[in-house]
Amino acid sequence: METTWVSPGSSGGLTAPVRDTSTLVGRDAELERLRRCVRQEPGTPRALVLLGEEGIGKTRLLRAAGEYAAAAGGLVLSAQGWAAEREQPFGCLRHLLAPLTGQIQALPEPHRLVLGTVLGLEPGGAVPPGAAVRSGSSALLDRLGRPGHVSPSGRVLVTVDDAHDCDAATLELLGSLARRTGDVRVSVLLASRDGELLLDLPSDVDVLHVAPLSPPESADLLERLPDAPDGRSRLELLDEAHGNPSALIELCRLRASSADPVLAHERPPRLQHLGSRFEALLGLLPSQTQRALAYAALALPGDDAAAVMAALGTSDLGVWAPAEEAGIVALIDGRIVFRHPLARVAASIGQPASLRHRAHRALAELAAARPLDRARHVAAATLGPDASVARTLRAAAGSSPDDFTAARALEDAAQLSTAAGERARLLAEALGAALAVGDPGWAHDLHARFVCLDTDPRLRRDAALAAADALSQTGRQIEAFGLLLDAAEQAPPKDAGAAAELAAAAAAIAQQSGLAEHRRRLSALPAWAADATPGPEEQRDDASVRIDAAEDTAALVAFVRAVSDVPGSARHGLRRLDVPRLGGHLDEPTRLTPRVAVASVAYHADEPDVCLEQYRAAELRFRSRRAFGHRARYLAPMLDTLLATGRWTEADILLDESLDKATLLRLPRLRADLEALRLSLRALRGMTPAAPSRPDQRPWIDLRENAATRARVVRAGALAALSRGDWADAFRRLRTLFDEDGAALHPFHSPRSIAELALTGHRAGNVEEAARILARVRDSQGERPTTRMTLLLHHAAALVDPGADAEHHFRLALVNAEGERWPVERAQARLSYAIWLRRARRPSEARQQLAAALEIVEPLGAECVATGIRHELRASGVATSSDSTAALAELTAQQRQIVRMAAEGLSNREIGEQLFLSPRTVGTHLYNVYPKLGVTRRHQLRDLLQDR
Repeated sequence: METTWVSPGSSGGLTAPVRDTSTLVGRDAELERLRRCVRQEPGTPRALVLLGEEGIGKTRLLRAAGEYAAAAGGLVLSAQGWAAEREQPFGCLRHLLAPLTGQIQALPEPHRLVLGTVLGLEPGGAVPPGAAVRSGSSALLDRLGRPGHVSPSGRVLVTVDDAHDCDAATLELLGSLARRTGDVRVSVLLASRDGELLLDLPSDVDVLHVAPLSPPESADLLERLPDAPDGRSRLELLDEAHGNPSALIELCRLRASSADPVLAHERPPRLQHLGSRFEALLGLLPSQTQRALAYAALALPGDDAAAVMAALGTSDLGVWAPAEEAGIVALIDGRIVFRHPLARVAASIGQPASLRHRAHRALAELAAARPLDRARHVAAATLGPDASVARTLRAAAGSSPDDFTAARALEDAAQLSTAAGERARLLAEALGAALAVGDPGWAHDLHARFVCLDTDPRLRRDAALAAADALSQTGRQIEAFGLLLDAAEQAPPKDAGAAAELAAAAAAIAQQSGLAEHRRRLSALPAWAADATPGPEEQRDDASVRIDAAEDTAALVAFVRAVSDVPGSARHGLRRLDVPRLGGHLDEPTRLTPRVAVASVAYHADEPDVCLEQYRAAELRFRSRRAFGHRARYLAPMLDTLLATGRWTEADILLDESLDKATLLRLPRLRADLEALRLSLRALRGMTPAAPSRPDQRPWIDLRENAATRARVVRAGALAALSRGDWADAFRRLRTLFDEDGAALHPFHSPRSIAELALTGHRAGNVEEAARILARVRDSQGERPTTRMTLLLHHAAALVDPGADAEHHFRLALVNAEGERWPVERAQARLSYAIWLRRARRPSEARQQLAAALEIVEPLGAECVATGIRHELRASGVATSSDSTAALAELTAQQRQIVRMAAEGLSNREIGEQLFLSPRTVGTHLYNVYPKLGVTRRHQLRDLLQDR
């Protein structure tokens, strides 16, 4: 299958991704700050200290800064602190000056002798005083700083890694050199794992804290590593590394060697590099402290310091003192916290299996009040399959605080199960929980293990539902839809609830794919739910349960019919649903699927208030469970609605958070949607679209089977073109939402761009083509389109329909007050009408429409539309300045009162309540007086009255 590149405006084609392994992941801001220091830009410090934990990337940053300085023609002097030389004055300086022996020999004799003594070139010489060394070093820098003498630029960069092990005399010298004034251009970069060295530096030295990588940055780094794990192991590794690059690399290597049966058989996995340093450091601690650290490393988040010490059988806090002094752990708020992720690993990996077994058993006994923690400890202490432990773990999974922990417990229970049927059931449950987490790789792995077991068809159907969802999240809609159909044929649903659930899963895939074949097959599925017998839950005696089950089935069936592309079905289905009743079950997990179904029906019915109410209610529950997999199903429609209704601040927050999660969990389809929506929002705000991300960071999906994503990508590119004023490019992009005959490529998304297509076609000279597509869209919407579609069709008809009365359609596009729910679309319709009015030589009416439109878009910050409105206001004769006294005198008494109240900050509704007028009447008065007063914005009224 061809893979199509996902970027706004792409026209298809196959491009192979290239992984860039030379770039420091997630360190762009730090690198830029170092480069400014190297360039010695005005206002930047000459000395900078990089602080961060071991393995965080300070050495790589220093190396990158040195490479940058050398490439710019500078001289780079580097050294590394060594604890053995910490007490030797100028010991670190000796390493810095070692490459400069020839330059030192050319200095005047006093300076040559002093620096020669520091380098050991003068045998038997005593350590020179600090003032003499500073004077000699300054003379050397004067010589090195001559452009073209030693380096082309004359700049000198001094870098010292592990500066906490550097001697105080050298640090003092470097601080004084960095503060020199004059022509010598020297920069000093120091790296330290703590802040102790700051005592030896000037108080005004700048500090750069090198923070851990963010979860998406850690995921990006992990993708670049060989033998990177997948699924559950990947998520556990990312969580365990805590954003430390060295820990991430070491843990990845450790897991790879543990997973390799040959290597695991030859020798147990061992830590290397930084990890081996922690092992050596732990080996120096007393045996009782090493044992205590092993127990702490094996503890679960629910095990506090008291539980660990009780498991150790001691109450003496002194057992931790050696580890605290060595910087291994800290006791904070009653918990034992490891200061470095590799320290935790080293504390447990080097201990014998018998000790780890005893630790888990002891901790399990103390976790009786926490069933899941107790079960996990018991499972960790079990050497082979154990049916009783598996049952305990499975029962405890229900008390899990989140779906990740539940999925992990269920998978471990399946591993410990002795019966194939029970193992299959547990794997199916784990598959559902892993899908809720949102990692398709984990779900795929569990499903692959599940299908190897011989189990009943109903369980296979349930697993197929989860596997199809995972395939859909990765953009493989055709394969996902086929999997559901196969499952339905092998195990036809016997009750209404199961039938509706299967049909709704197929509908979600069809809605994303936009394929006519999927919609055709989908149209027959709601009959399953109508013809099937009541399910087990519906047959219970509890009347409320029967009602709830019936409502849930009705919600799912309504969603299926809405996606089936039957005109008016979404609006009709929403009216039949008991939305208020559904809104009352906030805390019942079993009601979340129908809640999302109701929101999706409202989304297709263009009812944004109901849509957002239901989505937000589901968000509360899914967030508390860290169930991003469930959220991933509706985030794009929810953001569509937020953008269309002007809730841009909420959309901003949701976009940033969701993009991070989608990157972390490797959800390419959702990433493509989110990036397109973010570009759309930036374009609406009039911001220059950001440069495309690097090829290796872009999501890959086949747009031919993801028409919903394609529509968002295309519209984002069109809005970006509009923000640049390129009407022809915007029309070309929007035209791709329809086939050669003008039929919509996606039955929902394509028609909702009809007004934008008509606008760009009108401005770009493609009126006939736009009119042809408009006719097809109008036919596809049936006799009673939604309110939103009705307004969009009227706006489009006014622009491009050759046989239409343009003003009649403009008025119809603006007459319905419900159109205010879509502010940008309403403002754009007013702007189009104003342009028509101005060309019809009716400038006064045009100014009223423009003022009303500006009142809508300015609070939003919709500069893309606001810029066009202001241009038309100038063309319509709005004065740039006016005599406010004379202008106000021409107003009626009521108009002057309204102006004064608006200038004081009162809203139209508040003004109307005081003057016994409707908010619409107040707005009309304001729109009429704006042109007379020479203002275009509400806040200008305040300035106008203050000037009087």
